[in-house]
Amino acid sequence: MSKGPTESTGASTGSGPGPGTGPGTGPGTGPERRTVRVRIEGRVQGVGYRYFVERAAAELGLAGFVRNRRDGAVEALLSGSRAGVAEMLERCHRGPSDARVTAVTILVEGEAEPTGFVVLPSV
Repeated sequence: MSKGPTESTGASTGSGPGPGTGPGTGPGTGPERRTVRVRIEGRVQGVGYRYFVERAAAELGLAGFVRNRRDGAVEALLSGSRAGVAEMLERCHRGPSDARVTAVTILVEGEAEPTGFVVLPSV
């Protein structure tokens, strides 16, 4: 069950309309692949959120990273199957039991696919 946050897209990554351009068509995508950078807001620091994301990413076979931001948000890069990324976005909306997620925003879509998944230092 979602706590009411919305998923929105940020900057476009295409050069205009037409085949092979626009969001979701960069090097980190394919017919069955998706790579997104997301910002998660709310009470998401000090509640085990990064480790929740790390565990869920491992379960779903995703690559990328997760890290705290100094402004209180969490940032994640999620890459893998379209179904796996979609499920991960749903899990990001829920978060661990002590989190209170108010927004999950897609900042960029279509970045190059990373390998492995890591928890990075705060920025």
